[in-house]
Amino acid sequence: MPFVKAYFLTPIIFWKKHMFLLGFILCIPIHLTAQQNVKDSLKEQIEKRKSQAKFSIKDTLYIDLVNALAEEMRYYKSDSLFELSKQALDLSTSVGYKIGENTALMNLGLYYSDKGMHEKGITYFEKSLALGKSTNNELLILDSQNNLAGEYGYKGDYAKALTGYLEGIETATSYDNTTMLSIMNENIANLYISQKDYVQALEFYEKVKKINLDIGNEIFSAETTSNIASLYADMGQLDYAMYNANSSITVFEKNEIMDWLAFAYEIKGKIYLKEKKFKWAIYWYNQSEMLHGNLDDERGKIDMLNGMAEAYLGLHQDNLSEQYALQAFEVSDRLKFKEGKQKCAKTLYKINKNKRDFAKALSYHELYQTISDTLSRNENKKSLTMLKTKLEHEKQKEDLIEENTKQLAQQRNYVNAALAILLIFVVVTFLVRRSEKIQKNLNIALKEKTVNLENTDRELRDINLTKDKLFSIIGHDLRGPIGAFQGLLKLFKEGDIGQAEFLEFVPKLRNDIDHISFTLNNLLTWGHTQMNGAVTKPSVVSLGSVVKDNMNLLSEIAENKSIKLVSQITMNTMVWSDSDQIDIVVRNLISNALKFTPENGMVTVSAQEKKENWQVSIRDTGIGMDEKTIERIFAINTTHTTYGTNNEKGTGLGLSLCKEMVEKNGGKIWVESLLRKGSTFHFTVPRAKKSYRQTG
Repeated sequence: MPFVKAYFLTPIIFWKKHMFLLGFILCIPIHLTAQQNVKDSLKEQIEKRKSQAKFSIKDTLYIDLVNALAEEMRYYKSDSLFELSKQALDLSTSVGYKIGENTALMNLGLYYSDKGMHEKGITYFEKSLALGKSTNNELLILDSQNNLAGEYGYKGDYAKALTGYLEGIETATSYDNTTMLSIMNENIANLYISQKDYVQALEFYEKVKKINLDIGNEIFSAETTSNIASLYADMGQLDYAMYNANSSITVFEKNEIMDWLAFAYEIKGKIYLKEKKFKWAIYWYNQSEMLHGNLDDERGKIDMLNGMAEAYLGLHQDNLSEQYALQAFEVSDRLKFKEGKQKCAKTLYKINKNKRDFAKALSYHELYQTISDTLSRNENKKSLTMLKTKLEHEKQKEDLIEENTKQLAQQRNYVNAALAILLIFVVVTFLVRRSEKIQKNLNIALKEKTVNLENTDRELRDINLTKDKLFSIIGHDLRGPIGAFQGLLKLFKEGDIGQAEFLEFVPKLRNDIDHISFTLNNLLTWGHTQMNGAVTKPSVVSLGSVVKDNMNLLSEIAENKSIKLVSQITMNTMVWSDSDQIDIVVRNLISNALKFTPENGMVTVSAQEKKENWQVSIRDTGIGMDEKTIERIFAINTTHTTYGTNNEKGTGLGLSLCKEMVEKNGGKIWVESLLRKGSTFHFTVPRAKKSYRQTG
C-alpha cells in the first residue's frame, strides 16, 4: 500500500514552514538548522516563552508551539499528541484563537485516525474544516479537506474520498497552492492503485512529478518517488521499482526522515519478495522493523509485518510466518483497516493450508473473499470511472470553448479590418450581423451538446442502477457460497483432504446449494420484471390453495426447527390476481417468517375480508425488528440481508420483490413488529368479484 499523503508534509518540513511564517508575522527571530532535532527545538522554544517575565499561557505563539510539538510527537508518542492537542484546544477556545483551535482539532483527528477510530477522526476533521471556512484560512481549509478525504480512504469509502480530493483540488487551484495540488493528485493516484488501475495511477503520478519540479523540494519529491516505487513493485516492473526506492532512501537517510525511511525500506523488502529473494526481503523488512521500534505508527507496520510473514512462508518457516501474519491481522483488525485484513487473511489461508488445518484455511479464505468483494464494490469503481467521464466531459467543454474563442477572434478581426479600411456602413453591418449569427449558432450547439451529455449521463445512471443491484446480489449471496464450494473442491482435488473429511462438509454444502436455488428463483423473477418482460395477468385464484401448496413446500424447513405452520384461510377465499406473482409473495413471506422464528415457534397465515380486497397476514413468533430496520426492508434500491435464528442465509431480494409483485396486482404491503415478540406482514389483494368468476 502506498504511503498516503493524507496529512500533507513530513513533520520537519511543516514545522519549519510554520515557524518561519510565525516568525515573519510576529517579528520573532526563529533559527533552524538541518541538523537540529525538531522535538528538542520545539521544547526549547516553549521553555524560552515560559521563562519570559510577561509570559501567559494564553500567548498565541505559545499555543502554536504546543500544537507544533503535538504534531511532531505523532509518530513517536501518540499519547503526547492527544494530551498536547487537548491542551492547545482548551487554551485556544478560552482566548478565541481560531487558528490554534483549528490546528488542535486537526491534530486530534490525526490521533483518532491513527487509532483506527474513523468516525471520531472524521468528526474532528469536519469541525476543523468548518472552522477554517469560517475564518477563510487557506492552509487550514486545504489541510482539513485533505485529511478528511484521507480518512474516508482509510475507512474504505473511496467514493467520498475521491469527492473530497476533487473538492480539495478545486480549492487549491483557486488559491494557486501547488503543494496541496501535488498532494491531492498523488492521493487520487493512490485510490486508483487500491482498485488496481495502475495505468490511471501512473498518469496522475506523472502530473504530480511535474508539479513537484516547480515546488523544488527534494524531500517532497522523494516521498512521491517512494510511492511510485511501491506502484512499480505492484505492477511487476521491479527494476523501475528498485531505482525509485533507492533514490528515495538516499534522500530520507540524508535528512533523517524516519517515518518515510521505514516505508522505503519496506518497499525494498517488497521488491525482493516479488523476486523471491526471501532472505534479502527479510533483511530490508528487519531494517524497517527497527525504525518502527522508535515510531508510533501502527498503520505503517501492517504491510511490513505481512511482508515478513510472506517472506518466512517462502523460506518454509511457517511458525515465524504465522507469528508475523497474526500480528499484522491483529493491528489491521484493531484499526478497522480492511485492506490490511484482506492481505493478512490471504497469507493465513496459505499457512493453515500448509499446516493441513483445512477448517481454518477455509475460514480465512472466506474472510479474504468477503473483504475483497467489499473493497471492490461497484460504487467505488463507478466513482473512479465517473472521474474519467468528468475529465472527458471537461475536455469536450474546453474544446468547444476554444473553438468558440477562435471564432470570436476571427470575427473581431473582421470588424477591426472593416474599421481600419473604413468600409461602407453596409459591409460593417453585414459583418456584425454575421458575427452575431455565428455566435448564436455556437451557443446553441454548445447547449445542445451539453444537454446530450446530461441525457446520456442520466441514461447511464439508470442502466447502472439495475446492473449494480443485480451484481450486488450475485456478489453478496451467490459468490460467497460458490467460492467456499470451489475452495473445498480444490482441496479435495489436490488431495489435501480425504473423502471422509470432505463428507463432513456435505451438510454445509447442502444448505448453501438450497440457498443458491432459492436466490436464483427470486433473482430470475426480479430480473424478468426489470427487463419489462413480466406482464401481470390476473385471474380468479384460490388463496387457500396457494397458501396450502407453499406450506407443503416449506414444511421440511418448519419441521427441522419444530415450527408449527397454521393456515386459517379457507379454500373458497378467492382473489383477483396473477397466480404466479401471488405465489412468489406468499412463498417469500412464509420463508422469511420461518427464517426469523426460533425453534418451537409458530407461523400463522390468515385473511380478513374488506370492502374491495382481502387483507392477508403472515404472523410469526420470531425475533422481531426495530424501527430502523422496518424503514429500509422494502427500499427498492436496497438488498438488506440478515441471518436467521439458525444462521440461515437470506436472499437479500425477497421483500423488495414482494413489494413489487403486490403493487403490480393493485395492492400494498406493510409490516408491524416488536423486538423479541414477532412480526406480522400484511398485504392486500383485490377480491374476486362475480363478474370475474363468470369471465374465468
